Amino acid sequence: MASYKAAESKREEFRRYLEKCGVLDNLTKVLVALYEEPEKPNDALQFIKQHMTSGGPDTADVEALKLEVEDLQNKNQALEQTVQELKQRLSQYEAPQEGGDENAEAQS
Repeated sequence: MASYKAAESKREEFRRYLEKCGVLDNLTKVLVALYEEPEKPNDALQFIKQHMTSGGPDTADVEALKLEVEDLQNKNQALEQTVQELKQRLSQYEAPQEGGDENAEAQS
């Protein structure tokens, strides 16, 4: 009887370990996805392997990357606007110089 309790205790400890690490949640999600699959795959084990390894990045990582992309797009837009403004200012200074050169030559 003591060996039964020891084995049961080890099983419970292992279950808590799997739950703490998120294994049970992920396994449950994959099994639910397989259950809800309209056309069951021929190789269920391959389906499980693909879905267990293709978890993708964490939601927090995705959100952080989305915020970074948005920030960089805003910075890019501001820089493009600055470039356009500087090009306009440069063209204003270039136009009078060309006319100014002709006047300088005419006066000589």
